[in-house]
Amino acid sequence: MSIAPTIVVPVFNAPDETRRCLSALRRTLAPGQADVIVIDDASTDPAIPALLAEACDPAWHRERQARNLGFVGTVNRGMALAGPADVVLLNSDTVPAGDWLNAMRRCAEVCPDAASITPWTNNGEIVSLPELCRAAPVPADVERWARACLATRPAYPSLPTAVGFCMFLRRACLDAVGDFDARTFGKGYGEENDWCMRATAAGWTHRLCDDAFVAHQGQASFGPLGLKPDESAMQRLLGLHPDYLDRVMAFIRDDPLAPHRARVLAAL
Repeated sequence: MSIAPTIVVPVFNAPDETRRCLSALRRTLAPGQADVIVIDDASTDPAIPALLAEACDPAWHRERQARNLGFVGTVNRGMALAGPADVVLLNSDTVPAGDWLNAMRRCAEVCPDAASITPWTNNGEIVSLPELCRAAPVPADVERWARACLATRPAYPSLPTAVGFCMFLRRACLDAVGDFDARTFGKGYGEENDWCMRATAAGWTHRLCDDAFVAHQGQASFGPLGLKPDESAMQRLLGLHPDYLDRVMAFIRDDPLAPHRARVLAAL
């Protein structure tokens, strides 16, 4: 298997969710399996510095930014720190489960044209389980869902875009199309979709890692900043990629992931 990607975890407040994420990350990674970068985006919650000192593995790279850059700037900083490695962006309100990282690495090897790879989740729009585009609570037994995903034969179906809660980004594509557009998307929302559309235009694809599961709470970390998908974010995205919404709506209408969801649910 190829060299493991570097995992980047941007943090802003949400101490309970961050602790749960980092604990799950330590539990699901073998020692030395992957480099991990945890960046505190100048959290205003005084509990965060001590929490990170306690919850992070000593081998991980950990830093605190002097000023708040927002999600996009923080992610770009993490991707720069990762050097030549592929990157997995992992939100701090996620719960990775099972053999999720190796599953995503296998997908990357089988699909060398994949710019991005996204796993199944409970709250991830087009990659949501058990229902398409319907958020569900974080499962009480996340590992059970991970086992069900792993029990299915992966097909790595195509997606119109990655979903930002957890996504593998191939370094060769980052080098080709650049990092996230902080100037256009500011503190966040729409940046990963813009990046994916740029990658698509350059000939890359986007894949679902359908034998991996990473739970996602949603709106727990950068959400308290008041960031949310809004009309202006969509208009900025459509100004750059007028066909974006048509592509996604066609995907939702056709629902090509229906048989893949059914296999996971049967394996439960």
